[in-house]
Amino acid sequence: MSPSEQPHPSTPEWVADAVFYQIFPDRFARSGRVGGLRLQPWGSPPTPDGYQGGDLWGVLERLDHIASLGVTAIYFCPVFQSASNHRYHTHDYFQVDPMLGGNAALRALVDAAHARGIRVVLDGVFNHASRGFFQFNDLLEQGEASAYRDWFHVEEWPLHAYDAAQPANYQAWWGIRALPKFNTDHPAVREFLLSVGEYWMRFGVDGWRLDVPNEIDDDPFWREFRRRVKAVNPDAYIVGEIWGDAHRWLAGDQFDAVMNYHFTRPCLGFFGGRTIDHALNEVSGMGRVEALDAAAFARRIGEVTRMYHPEIVRAQLNLLGSHDTARFLTAAGGDASAFRLASVFQMTYVGAPCIYYGDEIGLPGGPDPDCRRAFPWDEASWDRETLGLLQRLTAARHATPALRRGELRFTHAAGEGLVYARELDGQAAYVALNVARTQTRLPLTGVRPGVYRDALSGQTFDLGGDTELDVPARGAVVLIPA
Repeated sequence: MSPSEQPHPSTPEWVADAVFYQIFPDRFARSGRVGGLRLQPWGSPPTPDGYQGGDLWGVLERLDHIASLGVTAIYFCPVFQSASNHRYHTHDYFQVDPMLGGNAALRALVDAAHARGIRVVLDGVFNHASRGFFQFNDLLEQGEASAYRDWFHVEEWPLHAYDAAQPANYQAWWGIRALPKFNTDHPAVREFLLSVGEYWMRFGVDGWRLDVPNEIDDDPFWREFRRRVKAVNPDAYIVGEIWGDAHRWLAGDQFDAVMNYHFTRPCLGFFGGRTIDHALNEVSGMGRVEALDAAAFARRIGEVTRMYHPEIVRAQLNLLGSHDTARFLTAAGGDASAFRLASVFQMTYVGAPCIYYGDEIGLPGGPDPDCRRAFPWDEASWDRETLGLLQRLTAARHATPALRRGELRFTHAAGEGLVYARELDGQAAYVALNVARTQTRLPLTGVRPGVYRDALSGQTFDLGGDTELDVPARGAVVLIPA
């Protein structure tokens, strides 16, 4: 059965039109409103431990910057109380970390974002908790007498929660004893986690990004999670962190979409193929990424586009990097043109593009934790060319329904040149990408007659039928109706 013949899933209508922005809270912006903290200097080399003091008040103060990018949704890495700078070690699922400003800061941020038409998606870490999570801490204090002993997978007593000389004797995420795995077969645990999902939806957030949800190997749990979340807000977006084949979760009864790493890899292989840092990518989460020519790239992207039902594809979160990978700029060997070309494709492809904070101003970063650098708010250091390009691209995407919802049709893919159309209800946009280091003439075929404007240069063209375009070296032309 082809994806188009599968039962029709339903995804939130707004996601197909969205531009996302991912924020790692500790490193985005420090407001100075949260006092009494011993913090690392802002901009110091990122480390697995310690804090640089970014907070949600700081995000609120920088909403002008976020809005200037054309962003319509923010995806936050975890914000709940935790004893780690990444906050995947959750202590309290009902409290925003006081270091981030607490629940009051999230309330103010959600309200201010919504006033600007920007939605807010939180990170749900439901596979595992932390040693500081109250119910697990009770196990450490009470041992076998704990009222919560069935909330986790305990193999023997006493627990070796801190003694590294002893083997871990309870199940933990990847064996990391700081991250004890929930026993989601236990009814009380299931109800607790489902109530967290509901609580923050009622608070007013717009969806959940689910951390390693495949490791809760329990379809009924995720079906009930979807039911409960959508009962509060039918437009809630549920996106899972699934790196491989996600058909199991994308049949319409669990997740709306996944983080689309299938999109990321070919982008790195084509746009960064000349300079790709193979050794870095081997250890950064992406694995081995081979260079691709235009034909191979078009074939692979065609496969990615047909992988799931079209409704799902329109809701996929298309990213070039994240807090779990080296930044695209660094993965491509520091070639800024590779990131710019990939961004052109990302913003003109099917699905919801996601900008990782700092990428818009040329922030580099290797594998975790280096990909989690503090945002440099000294504008003198910014890559203005990249920033301006992203602003023009998001403006073109918002102004052109075909770029958001149109069918994708490759018309030329050879060597270092790629041309494709996005077509919707009589409207069309055309994109030509040249990854060569010299100007190249690329063919446009079957162009619907009309006047078009290049969203990148501002030049206008009166076109129809078959023609050719001169495309700059390592550059692009994005033709939208004038």
